[in-house]
Amino acid sequence: MTEITQWSWEPPYPADPGAGGAVQTPVPISPPPSGLPGTAPQAPTPQASAPQPAAPPAAAYVEETAAHPMVGMPRAQAEQAPPARPDASPPGHGPAGHAPPEPQPQYRQPPQPRYPQPEYARAEHPQPGHPEPEYPHLAYPSPAYPPPPASVSGPPLKVDFATVKLVRDAVSTELSRLLHGRAVDAQQRQLEGERVAARHVRDWVDDQRRAGNPLAPEYEQVLLDAVIAELVGLGRLQLLLADPDVVEIHILGNDKVRIEYADGSIVQGDPVADSDDELLELLQTLARRAGSEKNLSPASPHISMELPDQHRSRLTAVAWVTPRPHAAIRRHRVLDVDLDRLVELNMISDLVRDLLRAAMAADLNIMIAGLGGAGKTTLARALASEISPSEPIVVMEDRRELGLHTTGRHPWAMSMETRQGHGEMDARGRHKGEVALADLIPVSLSLGVLRIIVGEVRGREIVAMLQAMTTSRGSLCTIHARNPGSVVDRAVELALTHGEEMTAELAQRMVAGALDLIVYVDVVDETRIGGQKHRYVSHVVEVVGAGERGQVISTELFGPGPDGRAVPKHHPERIRDQLLRAGYDSRYLTPYIAAGDGGWRAPLRTRAGMR
Repeated sequence: MTEITQWSWEPPYPADPGAGGAVQTPVPISPPPSGLPGTAPQAPTPQASAPQPAAPPAAAYVEETAAHPMVGMPRAQAEQAPPARPDASPPGHGPAGHAPPEPQPQYRQPPQPRYPQPEYARAEHPQPGHPEPEYPHLAYPSPAYPPPPASVSGPPLKVDFATVKLVRDAVSTELSRLLHGRAVDAQQRQLEGERVAARHVRDWVDDQRRAGNPLAPEYEQVLLDAVIAELVGLGRLQLLLADPDVVEIHILGNDKVRIEYADGSIVQGDPVADSDDELLELLQTLARRAGSEKNLSPASPHISMELPDQHRSRLTAVAWVTPRPHAAIRRHRVLDVDLDRLVELNMISDLVRDLLRAAMAADLNIMIAGLGGAGKTTLARALASEISPSEPIVVMEDRRELGLHTTGRHPWAMSMETRQGHGEMDARGRHKGEVALADLIPVSLSLGVLRIIVGEVRGREIVAMLQAMTTSRGSLCTIHARNPGSVVDRAVELALTHGEEMTAELAQRMVAGALDLIVYVDVVDETRIGGQKHRYVSHVVEVVGAGERGQVISTELFGPGPDGRAVPKHHPERIRDQLLRAGYDSRYLTPYIAAGDGGWRAPLRTRAGMR
């Protein structure tokens, strides 16, 4: 029998210096079992068919594989490595016919992250030999709560706002350095800020993952949105306004947030700031962004402004006259609306729609009344949709809410807004620079525009508005009133604040001469008993004229039916001819008047009515 020689292989490379720097010792290979033909060792070729020697023990195989210097070797060195041993197992086969363990590559030392790891991560994952952080002032803390869930179907991810503020400060510092001395507009600054913020957030997320803190895949985007909101947006308020179902937000201090949704549900929200001072700083920042005339300070403790979001939300804030800063945000979910849409929403019936459409075509002056939140502004938008797109109109508001100049229906709509004054008082007892609605109405008349829309009258400007309606046509306005019977009284009351020269009789005659129709919008709020808000038109009143002593004479064209919604009551008198010229004949209402039917498409389903 031929003598069997044991094979061993001398590695040409020294071992890893980290293992001591010694040359690895060859591992002895067991000879093949007796009874098998043996041959002298010779250089094998890949095509040669050599008898398979007995496999070495598993422990020896693992030890040899782990110590093999070719493991983790670069490809160029691996291609120049010595050929395989003749007694090595075929590819995919290990000791005793089992697959060999997967070699563990030896990776190079990972680069130092730009953002230093949190203190607790350094303690749990020490990395000796790493250099000191390049930016020690960017030591962002890890979130104080467990990492967000990885599922996108669960509740919305939350971020640690301490981290958000630190990243924001870092981005702001770098942005100031990059844009120093450059003339850039607000849009360019925002784009550059978003680019820098994306890089800083990406680096922070990478550092957290290197430190062994797993984060959900979508967490990076959530953190980026929060940083951008703090940098150029509305801060934490932007997270609330991102929900299209939110219709109203009340903030009393930094930690008391009341959120009302479109379905009538009310929930308690998360804090919008870490302290009242931070909330006040946020409100003042928003005021500065709104324009130079906006100011929130002890000398001007309240402000009303439009927020830069797609829903034309309106923010009203007050401070220094309240124990804690208070803010209210109202948003209008329906900006582009018409009368047909209100019929679908069950706010008006087909009969009311036809009358209002004819009234707009006949250029009648209409006053919309109701409580706050009843839908007066929505009805005003729907009525304005009946105005021809080619007709110029002037929209005057104390606070921009109608948004007629933004919907595209009225390319010739001119929007005017009052302006808050500052500084010393003038001879009229007003702050310098103040512009009121009473100042804007004469300006609109000088522009040659016959149709004027006033968002809401709250004070002495009603006199100028009534005067403008007397000399114009097809104008609209809204007013707050508790019930339909108090609308005229409310208008007279506001007119009396104009000055000593105004009397009650004169005010009533002005109302009778300026208005043609009064439309009252009612609201039934059942949110307290688990229901929702029901908004609908309950009254349409024709202003006939003034009596002998100046009292306003009116006719109830539509009045409340059994469920409170408007049903036809009488035919119009003074405006009948104007409606006929517009193609509206009220005689078709006769069978509805006799039957007491309002022609509503769907019944009013209230919880109180179902009991």
